[in-house]
Amino acid sequence: MTLTPEQMLASHKAHLETLFGLTSKAFEGVEKLVELNVTASRAALSEAANHTQAMLSVKDAQELLALQASMFQPLAEKTAAYSRHLYDIASGTSTEIGKTFEAQASEAQRNFSTMVDTAARNAPAGSETGVAVLRSAVSAANTAYESVQKAVKHASDVAEANFSAVANTATNAAKNATANAVPRKR
Repeated sequence: MTLTPEQMLASHKAHLETLFGLTSKAFEGVEKLVELNVTASRAALSEAANHTQAMLSVKDAQELLALQASMFQPLAEKTAAYSRHLYDIASGTSTEIGKTFEAQASEAQRNFSTMVDTAARNAPAGSETGVAVLRSAVSAANTAYESVQKAVKHASDVAEANFSAVANTATNAAKNATANAVPRKR
């Protein structure tokens, strides 16, 4: 089966549109990452200045320990929030790119199935067994592809659940450490 010049041109145009779409999605992800890092850096600088001012006003060791202990929980929460934002950006960008690849794969599967059907209709008499084997192979490949997609989705869901559990555990540990580290006044 040969492609006409119009079909080839349309195919190249579709591939270029896909390429530019993927590039755009990647840049959007990088843009969000830069924005997150600038915001986090600005907040960290401001907090460092405030903390330095607070440390300069400390009168004794007990007050210094209390000040240091009071920083653990907010720091852990901010670290967890930053990690969550980072994960969301990466996950969102990956999902968008994945959708594009899925659409391309679906289109390729349809085109290949159409080609197999056309070849089967134009096959010489007596080649029914070969056509049946080819259709069976195409069906098996499609089933395998769908299984891989489901496994990747499941792995992604498990990774997200694990990430959330680790972030919650870290935040709770920081809360407990802060509660235990704050000196009690007598």
